Amino acid sequence: MLEQAAQAAVTGLKEAGIDFVSGLPDGWQRDLHELVEADPAFTYVPVCNEGVGFSVCAGAWLGGRKTALVMENSGLRVASEYIARIGLGTGVPVTMILSYRGDVGETEHWGIPHGIVVEPLLDALRVPYLVVREIERLRPAVKRAHRISEAQLHPAAVLVSGDCVWED
Repeated sequence: MLEQAAQAAVTGLKEAGIDFVSGLPDGWQRDLHELVEADPAFTYVPVCNEGVGFSVCAGAWLGGRKTALVMENSGLRVASEYIARIGLGTGVPVTMILSYRGDVGETEHWGIPHGIVVEPLLDALRVPYLVVREIERLRPAVKRAHRISEAQLHPAAVLVSGDCVWED
């Protein structure tokens, strides 16, 4: 994620009232993880896999925190059992910010399968999502995703790609 996009995401997290972030760092969102970890407005908990990250966010929410999970879209497959069991089963809102590997413009062959499955998997999990490809849309998208997540007591996601991650 480009520095300007990472800053926009952090601003969106703050404006949404999110104060707890967990995640598994990936290449595209490294700057976002570093900004969140360094910012005293957030408690940041890095994890070894995305399912653990979702569970940590769920526990933090049960403890009164407003939570976000930052991960690569490939991690959605890892986290899907936890999202289904905790998110669908018990009504826990978690705002997820996912890098959209495999989106149009992808440069790595291994990223293509991630792009093929991410939107159908979000649909199957009944997770509403926004795809953001312009930096100026990232801040409001994070706020909107958090708003619907809390309103429906269910996870919501922002898929980040395009001008947010590539300089053309």
